[in-house]
Amino acid sequence: MAGIWVYAEHKDGKVKKVTFEILTEAKKLAAQKGGPLCAVLIGSGVEGMASTVGSYGADKVYCVEADGLGTYTTGGFTKALCDLVQQEKPSIVLFGASVNGKDLSARVAGRLGVGLATDCTGIGLDGAGKLQVRRPMFAGKVYADVAFSDATPQMASIRPNVLTIAEPDAARKPEVVKVNAAVKPEDIMVKVTEVIKTGGEKPDLTEANIIVSGGRGMKGPEGFQILEELADVLGGVVGASRAAVDAGWRPQSDQVGQSGKVVTPNLYVACGISGSIQHLAGMGTSKMIVAINKDPEAPIFKKADYGVVDDLFKVVPAFTQEVKKLQ
Repeated sequence: MAGIWVYAEHKDGKVKKVTFEILTEAKKLAAQKGGPLCAVLIGSGVEGMASTVGSYGADKVYCVEADGLGTYTTGGFTKALCDLVQQEKPSIVLFGASVNGKDLSARVAGRLGVGLATDCTGIGLDGAGKLQVRRPMFAGKVYADVAFSDATPQMASIRPNVLTIAEPDAARKPEVVKVNAAVKPEDIMVKVTEVIKTGGEKPDLTEANIIVSGGRGMKGPEGFQILEELADVLGGVVGASRAAVDAGWRPQSDQVGQSGKVVTPNLYVACGISGSIQHLAGMGTSKMIVAINKDPEAPIFKKADYGVVDDLFKVVPAFTQEVKKLQ
């Protein structure tokens, strides 16, 4: 078996943070299991990122390239990764539970005919050295410890921001293996004609360390301006509840919740959000939750670490000014 593999997701020439989180934890598993830790970079011109993933623990980095892999497509990346897995036979393959990671892991598992545990919040090994993961179920009401059968590779996708990143070791030099993938035009069933960036330089909600979210209590799209100002001074991004998105106040890409994005920031500030079960399922694992709502009976307060019962239009600007003073 060719050890433990981590799919190293990247965007605009930079490896995504969730990859470093998984590599940090997978390095511990590889030490327990006694095999190498490998990372797989797929795309065009990816070799320049090999040293970066090596510094976070990868012993070997597969750089998989071919015409048509310059932009992520399910068909092309699935063909490239499945061919490599079938050739090298890793025992475990881990992905980030990002938009592309969820898409790719599901297709790869289906094509290989193996099991996949999705959106996991913890990974480890059982007594037999097989992968064992923890994942939330029923909107986060319970957690299940999931074991795998003997079929390999054992596969899982890991929720961003739940694992701790170790400090990189720039002195580590991984073995780099160049792979020319046998990807044909017919393997790429969907063609990406244009990529429209809407988030600027700010991170995606699923990778953000600080999120300031607004709900129905914002009263309209103009109310989110004070949340934008607070997020800017905190170095975070703005999210929204489903009610705010359904009302057309924020784009769907900002939605946090069971039917939106599941987030795990270090700090989640909920403004004017009552705290429905669906919303709590999307942010309940945040490390610190601050709720601002004038309704003292709002369910969000049962989940919050700190709560402010007052008018958010008075509290948030004052909060922003105090943060500015500290800076």
